[in-house]
Amino acid sequence: MPSFPRTQYLDHKRRRSDRSLIEDEWILKTVHNPEYQTVQLDGRIRRWRRIPEFDNKALRVILLEDGHTVHNAFFDRDFTEERL
Repeated sequence: MPSFPRTQYLDHKRRRSDRSLIEDEWILKTVHNPEYQTVQLDGRIRRWRRIPEFDNKALRVILLEDGHTVHNAFFDRDFTEERL
C-alpha cells in the first residue's frame, strides 16, 4: 500500500532507471518541508528540496491541485540556489 496518495503517472515514471532510485521518504520530506515552492498555471504545485543522501541534488515533486496527491518526482538538474 502506498505511503502517500499518488497518480498512476508517478508509478509509471518511477519504473525508469533514473527515477527508481528516488525513495518515498525523500518525496515525503519534499512534500512536507520544501525549500522552495511555486504554483503552476494549471494549479499543480511544484516543491523542491535538496537531498543530502543523493549528492545534495534537488528533488522536484509535483502535486495535484489538492496539495496531497503526488503526480511526479524527479531530480531537477536546472534547480539553482537563486530560486530560493
